[in-house]
Amino acid sequence: MSTITFKPQKITKKITSHLADRALDVIMNRFGLTADGKKKTLEDIGKKYNITRERVRQVEEAAINLIKKSDAYKNEQAIFDELKQIVHNLGSIVAEHEFLPYVSKDKNTQNHINFFLILADVFKKYREDEHFHTRYSINDAMADKIHETLRKLYTSLKDEDLIPETEMIKKFFEQMKDVTEECRDAEMAKRWLSMSKTIAKNELGEWGKASSPNIRTRGVKDYAFLVMRRHGSPMHFKEVADSISKTFGKKTHYATCHNELIKDSRFVLVGRGMYALSEWGYKAGIAREVIQDILKKEGEPLSKDEIIKRVMKERYFKKNTILVNLANIKYFKKDKGGLYTIA
Repeated sequence: MSTITFKPQKITKKITSHLADRALDVIMNRFGLTADGKKKTLEDIGKKYNITRERVRQVEEAAINLIKKSDAYKNEQAIFDELKQIVHNLGSIVAEHEFLPYVSKDKNTQNHINFFLILADVFKKYREDEHFHTRYSINDAMADKIHETLRKLYTSLKDEDLIPETEMIKKFFEQMKDVTEECRDAEMAKRWLSMSKTIAKNELGEWGKASSPNIRTRGVKDYAFLVMRRHGSPMHFKEVADSISKTFGKKTHYATCHNELIKDSRFVLVGRGMYALSEWGYKAGIAREVIQDILKKEGEPLSKDEIIKRVMKERYFKKNTILVNLANIKYFKKDKGGLYTIA
């Protein structure tokens, strides 16, 4: 399915028909306009003609200039206006990896469209850099605004942030000042976000810093973090492994999962084989240590029921385990009112 009304291969044939054989061959191979759609390097073409890479580049540049001066090119301005309108509809600046598949799913057709974007002066190409993917713009002011907004948005994120897509879009527009209602479009915002190399989304559709293991998942422990976070309460390591397999389609062995969780500070063992996330406030340690920690923090005696309630918030102990520990007079003492303190 294509969104354009013209046939790119026919247009290419028309606007390159006046080129000399070698110049035509260089253009066709450099931009992948041949039947196989493969783009050749300057070096590859140089070897074919026994000329330097620099000479190939000069031939390419001269050929593009000849095309732009030709009547054939000037007669096809309607197709460039059509492409300009599509870029405008997509937000006036759009990443190459978003724009080309939007126009056509066919790779060969995409190569021809890319060639047209290079030819027409109305399209400004921003090459890939450390912050952004390759993108095309038809409006310098809008491009500057989007670049600035994405940089500000990145600065506002913490390393551990995981943000639902609707919330991320809201944050984007909070950072973007003086935007027209026409541009306050969720799909447009998602396309703008996809230009960034420093902000990205994970396989569950949650956004954050691209460098975060919560976004660029690299192994069992990262997948475990995401499934447990979504689950919202402690899980047995076998449950975690099964959930990774089901959610991400990655077969995970129980022993591997257990070993990864026990080594990572994001997880806390809160019961026999049960793990919680550290960010939930669960603590490591045996029952006695958890009770002592709670009483220290409180600074005053607590009832048996209050201690049980607070311990259960931090660890998955059986109620009887807590009671047995409280009965140990070496560590805890009970006053006449039935309240406990550290011995």
